[in-house]
Amino acid sequence: MEEKMKVCVVIGAAPITDGSVFEEINDGDYIICADGGMDSALKYGLKPDLIVGDFDSAESDVPAGIETIRLKPEKDDTDMLAAVVEGLRRGYRNFILFGALGGMRFDHSFANLCVLQYLIKNGCKAIIYDEKCRIFLINDGRLILSEIKGKTVSVYPFGGPSCAVSYIGLKYPLTRAVLTSDNPRGTSNVVISDNAQITVHSGSALIIVER
Repeated sequence: MEEKMKVCVVIGAAPITDGSVFEEINDGDYIICADGGMDSALKYGLKPDLIVGDFDSAESDVPAGIETIRLKPEKDDTDMLAAVVEGLRRGYRNFILFGALGGMRFDHSFANLCVLQYLIKNGCKAIIYDEKCRIFLINDGRLILSEIKGKTVSVYPFGGPSCAVSYIGLKYPLTRAVLTSDNPRGTSNVVISDNAQITVHSGSALIIVER
């Protein structure tokens, strides 16, 4: 039997107000908190395996007995990217990112979309999981959307000017249609099948699925 890929959970500093989002975490997952993500982990009873950051956004004291990597405030990488790089260094290739969207800093939300792209380009499986949505990045591949009939799905090119996509099982189907970065016509489609599919034929597609 094929061994299940081990999961690295990275919790960022964006506010999390609904702890049910962490139901995606399973026993045995490796949890890294990126700076203020430590506050969310402690709030909802999660014990980090590792904490990474310069601690400019964390409100809690670092708990005793937890491995901690302290970063200099003057650095090139965000705390989230530094945490992801450390997860990669420790051998993980399957990532779930929490606390990556929202809050007062739109720049950090966008930066975390870039972190998602970084992981995909490094051959990893990765997803951003938010209280309101899940975000996938697909390069020349297919995403299966199972048993989420009625949910809203939006698709945009990312990291390039366009992507070519096909939809099966969505209200507005497409066949090898080209979506461009200057026309957001991929916004607010609806899943109408229990096994919908989005295929990316070329380019990279950011796929936002209502939770």
